[in-house]
Amino acid sequence: MPMTVSEIERLIKDALPDAYVELKDLRGDGDYFQAYVESREFIGKTRVQQHRMVYAALQGRVGGVLRAFTLSTATPQK
Repeated sequence: MPMTVSEIERLIKDALPDAYVELKDLRGDGDYFQAYVESREFIGKTRVQQHRMVYAALQGRVGGVLRAFTLSTATPQK
């Protein structure tokens, strides 16, 4: 079952409340998304650790419900 942008954003913000999230449904079918997530929680973490935090927030949906999920992460700039 496809996911909506608001569902994905809610899952990420539940885990990372301060997160700024940009999502694009690349095909318009709820299966292929591009995401940009920025959070203070990422400070001091490697890129791999940051991505794992986002994937954990999505509770196993990447590769299943979400067939493709391209992710970029960053820490906030002052």
